[in-house]
Amino acid sequence: MTRTEAWELLCEYTPSAALRKHALAVEAAMRRYAVRLGGDPEIWGLTGLLHDFDYERWPNPPDHSREAARILRERGVDEEIVGAILSHVEWNQDQYPLDRPIRKALYAVDELCGFLLAVAYVRPDRLEGMEPSSVRKKMKQKSFAAAVRREDIEKGATLLGVSLDDHIREVIAALQGAAAELGVAR
Repeated sequence: MTRTEAWELLCEYTPSAALRKHALAVEAAMRRYAVRLGGDPEIWGLTGLLHDFDYERWPNPPDHSREAARILRERGVDEEIVGAILSHVEWNQDQYPLDRPIRKALYAVDELCGFLLAVAYVRPDRLEGMEPSSVRKKMKQKSFAAAVRREDIEKGATLLGVSLDDHIREVIAALQGAAAELGVAR
């Protein structure tokens, strides 16, 4: 599947601009981690872009991710992408464990991307000058971006074998490279 085909599939199933931006953020973070961890940036980027494309039609477990897998398999998408998408939600992790770098990375960046975008939206400078310490401070405010599971962000850094600050720093850098597309350019 090409990047253009993946974008068209995302748009077909995801009318929400916010969820599309989330997909773009996860794509950017996955591409960055692919380079860092020796993965294929194209495969990892497609994984990030498509990881939630089924969410608006099938938001409930176990349909979310399993419907995506069905659709992707029907289109002949690489099983590495399908398995990673299945692994990013806990109800599939018995069959698709977080045991491969691409799966660990997707799990690690998913919640963090959502949280960082939320932080960027409330900062005058958006992503510019954002530091891990300010992100961690916001993480302590349970009412801020309340739907984001902080424990998943922390577990993600552990899975990748990096400190939470380094993980936050990496994902901020990835999002800065896509800031205009994400609507958080200064």
